Amino acid sequence: MGNIAPRKDYPMIRLLSVRLIQAILVMVAVTAIAFVMFRFVGDPVASMVREGATQAEKDAVRVALGLDKPVLAQFVKFVGQVLTGDLGTSYRYQQPVTTLLLSRLPATLELVIVATVLALSLGIPLGVLCALKPHAFFSRLTQSATLVGISMPTFVTGLLLILVFAVNLRWLPSSGRGDLVDIGFWQTGFLSLSGLKSLILPSITLALFQLTLIMRLVRSEMIDVLSSDYIRFAFARGLPRTYIYGRLALRNALMPVVTVTGLQIGQLIAFAIVTETVFQWPGMGLLFTNAVGYPDVPVLAAYLLFVGFLFVMINMIVDILYTFIDPRLRTR
Repeated sequence: MGNIAPRKDYPMIRLLSVRLIQAILVMVAVTAIAFVMFRFVGDPVASMVREGATQAEKDAVRVALGLDKPVLAQFVKFVGQVLTGDLGTSYRYQQPVTTLLLSRLPATLELVIVATVLALSLGIPLGVLCALKPHAFFSRLTQSATLVGISMPTFVTGLLLILVFAVNLRWLPSSGRGDLVDIGFWQTGFLSLSGLKSLILPSITLALFQLTLIMRLVRSEMIDVLSSDYIRFAFARGLPRTYIYGRLALRNALMPVVTVTGLQIGQLIAFAIVTETVFQWPGMGLLFTNAVGYPDVPVLAAYLLFVGFLFVMINMIVDILYTFIDPRLRTR
């Protein structure tokens, strides 16, 4: 009997395969919800025909939209349109929804990028400092300040910042994106002074809750890791404190931070609605708010699809990052 070669196992491929199947199932469910919203919330025909249109004109539009076909056939057609990037036409703007979302995407992404950088660049160092010196005055003051950051509603934070820095001090603008610079299809405010000034208040408003959450999470995880046996063993061996804190303790403390940060980035994009409304920031959140008031059902359904796809992709990226932070996961 010949030797039987051992079966090779590829945990990374297996992990990605499982996550991909889960992502497909989630997106199918989200697409079904978006279809129900698009098809059964309101009357699409009434929103698209002129006032006083005859029944024959309404029937013609209904046939053109495929609304005279069975629901299953409509759903299959809807899925096909989504896969090709056709998310319908906005009732309010009479433009393709895909074009509307892409035109508002740069504003939202720039706001989220700045808010995420602020939250991470301040939250992680402050969390580590509060964990290393938990009884210091600065640590106690920071802990008290985070309670305010977590408990204060976003719109209240935004209004207070506008009142202080825009109305009273007149240092910063209270609304809009400022002057924009075109880079191909992308309009950015990063390359103009007024654009950068316009980013300050909304990005601080959006980042405050995430900053306090990350700081408290890092502090809690660092304190837990520093009390573990392998950290005591590292100190007993005489390893440098910078190596112990930075390489051993912080690396293990970042595992839950990666999860929370990934999900928070998705939430920043999905729930930037309040911040964009307060500062009249022309992003997808403000587009969604205006769509709710109209109501512009195709925009609402497309926003739901976008947010669902975003969370699915972020979860997959977080799973991949786990394997780099903790190599043990690659062999499980």
